[in-house]
Amino acid sequence: MTVAAAAAVVLASLTASGASAAEAEASIAVDLTAATDISDELYGLFYEDINHAADGGLYAELVQNRSFEYGPADLGGYHALTAWAASGVTAATADPLNDRNAVYVTAAPGATLVNSGYNTGMAFTARDDYDLSFWARGEAEIQVVLTDASGAAIADAVTVPIDSPDEWTKYEAELEASAATTTGRLALTTTGAVDLDMVSLFPEETFKRRENGLREDLAKLIDDLDPSFLRFPGGCIVNTGSFDPDSRERAYNWKDTVGPVEERLTNQNFWGYNQSYGLGYFEYFQFAEDIGAEPLPVVPVGTTGCGDSPEITDPEELDRWVQDTLDLIEFANGSTRTEWGALRAAMGHPRPFGLEKIGLGNEEYKDQFYVNFPAFKDAIREAHPDIEIIGNSGVDDAGAVFDRSWEFMREQEVDAVDEHYYNSPEWFLANNDRYDSYDRSGPHVFVGEYASRSNTWWSALSEASYLTGLERNGDVVDMASYAPLLSNIDYVDWAPDMIWFDNHQTVKSASYEVQHLFANHTGDQVLASTLDAAPLEPEDIAGGIGLATWNTAAVYDDAKVTAADGTVLFEDDFATGSDGWTVTGPGGTPRGTWEAADGAYRQTAIVEDARSTAGAADWSNYTYEVKATKTAGSEGFLVMFGVEGTDDYYWWNLGGWNNTTSAVEKSSAGGKSTLVNHDTVIETGRTYDLKLQVSGRTVTGFVDGEQVFSIEDDGGVEPLYQVVTRDEDTGEITLKVVNAQPEAVTTDVALTGRRLKDRGEVTTLACDPGCDNILGQDQVVYPVTERTGGLGNEFTYEFAPCSVTFITLKPQGRH
Repeated sequence: MTVAAAAAVVLASLTASGASAAEAEASIAVDLTAATDISDELYGLFYEDINHAADGGLYAELVQNRSFEYGPADLGGYHALTAWAASGVTAATADPLNDRNAVYVTAAPGATLVNSGYNTGMAFTARDDYDLSFWARGEAEIQVVLTDASGAAIADAVTVPIDSPDEWTKYEAELEASAATTTGRLALTTTGAVDLDMVSLFPEETFKRRENGLREDLAKLIDDLDPSFLRFPGGCIVNTGSFDPDSRERAYNWKDTVGPVEERLTNQNFWGYNQSYGLGYFEYFQFAEDIGAEPLPVVPVGTTGCGDSPEITDPEELDRWVQDTLDLIEFANGSTRTEWGALRAAMGHPRPFGLEKIGLGNEEYKDQFYVNFPAFKDAIREAHPDIEIIGNSGVDDAGAVFDRSWEFMREQEVDAVDEHYYNSPEWFLANNDRYDSYDRSGPHVFVGEYASRSNTWWSALSEASYLTGLERNGDVVDMASYAPLLSNIDYVDWAPDMIWFDNHQTVKSASYEVQHLFANHTGDQVLASTLDAAPLEPEDIAGGIGLATWNTAAVYDDAKVTAADGTVLFEDDFATGSDGWTVTGPGGTPRGTWEAADGAYRQTAIVEDARSTAGAADWSNYTYEVKATKTAGSEGFLVMFGVEGTDDYYWWNLGGWNNTTSAVEKSSAGGKSTLVNHDTVIETGRTYDLKLQVSGRTVTGFVDGEQVFSIEDDGGVEPLYQVVTRDEDTGEITLKVVNAQPEAVTTDVALTGRRLKDRGEVTTLACDPGCDNILGQDQVVYPVTERTGGLGNEFTYEFAPCSVTFITLKPQGRH
């Protein structure tokens, strides 16, 4: 279905007053008198400085490496003059601007410095003003001009006299662009010897016209999401890097990010680039306030969560980080008579920010986490008993770490547990009921990071199906936030992302449109509703087979596939080679060193995700047997089945996660989800007899003749996903329906308990599953909203294929 066709289906349904001549295939019954309160903080935002989300992104500073603090050169190739084209300039450190900004440049007479900013350059708009500032020491004149990429001036040059031979002084000027460009530059030329530092250029029009402010178009898109909270500053940058305060790759400490911008320490973050910390904790708190969101900072607990970072084991060092956390609460909430409250006031906000929640740790799960956590929790409980504490459950949606962390968090009596998962669309479609059985008396849930594994409409549609389950469980799921929020198209560390941008334009992803629709129509109560529809019959698991390794060398032999009727579909003892196998990897790129030798199939390279596949896409209901021996490496081996393509397959991961557990995983469109875990670990040098039975959608695994798991992947797609909410202020009822099928579903709707008006508003998102909103192109996934009649308490509606539909109804007597 094309975009135009999807819109036509929507409009046809509307203009027909919601009626359909077709016999209904489903029915939805709603009891308007049975309601459950849901969290009034359900939809919020998670912001992390990933994908250059801050510098070169939301933070409106146009100059890259303004403080000349990039480097040293052994850190990602950065150096003091990264992003600068300079002549007659040298880096210096003697008598710097301050101890925290140790590098500056000394410019000789006639020296030039040209900064290219981010992306292809700086974006200037004709007739807009730009605020220049820099610190200088010397006696000279500096001529400043805005140019295009060729060096042609696009603003009248401004001459700034420098008359401070002995001390650093801040100078400011304003430039007006005379023409527009997206490849702009800031150029400075000196007439005499002068020292320079903190060369800065901001558009005058920042969000809410804040000094040291935010890029207006990005901030406005974020504001439009109507978030109830803003979680910051991460993410993996929270708890990675050294805890040594003198390291150039430090763990994130909020104290580095506050005070005058010229005194803030820069840092090389987990994602491999420099952070100026111009967007720091004060700006985060201020932004949350500006968009009406509750601030939710996350602090490290001194243990690793991402990568392989150092851990805090020294009690004195741990005490310092605990005190830093207490000082953060004082910075946010303390009176102006306190040390950190006084700093907040000096920065322009004497009134407290009203911090009510704090997150302790991000995806932290190593043993030291469970040792360190109580020190933070106990200190906060004693000093600030009203602050809600949010723990975390590690890096996945299930498994040993998840279970251990949840049990620990219950013991610690935290207020909520932060769950993170990035899974396939099919996982989200299949897990709509995930929170139905959660304990209502235990800690509540914060779904702090989640996303389906692409920005296509199919992924966004699956996320929408999942949100109906979150709303239905809004009494136990307190908060949820898609992740990540932002990505600069030229600096991608992670995808998908909700908002994409370059230096002058933005695009709302399909997931953004889903988040926007749900967040702006949350409601205060969930009304009792039931769906009556024949269940969909999923197709049998089908596909070829494969062998794979992950950071392991392995030997395979005697691979055999037998159909349910006993027919041998495939058999290979590798005595004559491996002609029936295709070496592959992610994206179809061959990976690993595979060779048939000595009557076996060997993979000898210690690399991630080396695969070799065989068989046919239509194989189903078969038994797959193979012998496997690990010869080297840190994990076990992977046995693939149901292989439909390089991004769509199942694999049995034996000895995964550094040989700590085993699991069956499903990859759909490149996004993996775990179907089941079991305890098998793999010994080096031992040969294992492995057998998989694939029957319909049930998979059973055997190791050396002993069954170790049996799991049914039921396909997950329901006929419809639905939830109904009510806004207490307006009385409006919103029926939210997700149709993930490729066909329209005609549905009878009946709402009882109070008379409703016949006219209502219908908003629909619909598109082909592969639709994607691309930066620089017209949006193809967007909402269509119409007023229509023929609704009321009973109506029939045809929900378009692959669609999200919100039908808003008003009770009689309401205007």
